[in-house]
Amino acid sequence: MRGAQATKQSRREGAIIRLLRFARNDRARRMKSGRARKAVAKKQREEITMHRPMSNFHFKLMSFGYRFRDLFLPRSNALNEVGIRAGFHVMDYGCGPGSYSIIAAEMVGTTGKVYALDIHPLAVQRVENIASRKKLGNVVTIRSDCKTGLPDDSVDVVLLYDTFHTLSDPDGILEELHRVLKPNGILSFSDHHMKEDEIISEVTDRGLFRLSTRAKSTYSFSRG
Repeated sequence: MRGAQATKQSRREGAIIRLLRFARNDRARRMKSGRARKAVAKKQREEITMHRPMSNFHFKLMSFGYRFRDLFLPRSNALNEVGIRAGFHVMDYGCGPGSYSIIAAEMVGTTGKVYALDIHPLAVQRVENIASRKKLGNVVTIRSDCKTGLPDDSVDVVLLYDTFHTLSDPDGILEELHRVLKPNGILSFSDHHMKEDEIISEVTDRGLFRLSTRAKSTYSFSRG
């Protein structure tokens, strides 16, 4: 009888040990799987970044799509939320084909200036061609993956639209934008790939910026 009870007890203990071992192994597998998913996401994120631009084909395809987008959703709607005025110096960081740069150049007028920055050579070329065709002499293109080359406290507004999710060094970019912005300058932010709480935390957690206003299409951040 005692032998039978001991056997049952041993079986129960063995089952418990196997269950704990399974739980531990399952947790390890899930943690490993989670790390693997993060690694894949990071790799996908880094495939197209401001440090590693998209192919010429994808850039041309993107530009073609933006033409139709801008017909139905004019980019001026977002820029009107920022309060850009004549004489402002504006930086369009990650300008792409120039959907915002050209409109901003018309808004700031001949007394203002627009710096259109992108790492992709076709983006810089596209903005230069459009500015030349429209006879906009206040557009300056910058080809760079991070540094702007501009003086400290020299820019009234930075446009950071649908670019942040592609950055492999967001901290470095935010530090550079903080440096060039005037003390009362505005970082205008929009990224449809990110949720609102993610946007606010990503921009403000470092203490460089604080949220000023939330408009329909954009978030305005001031220097912290």
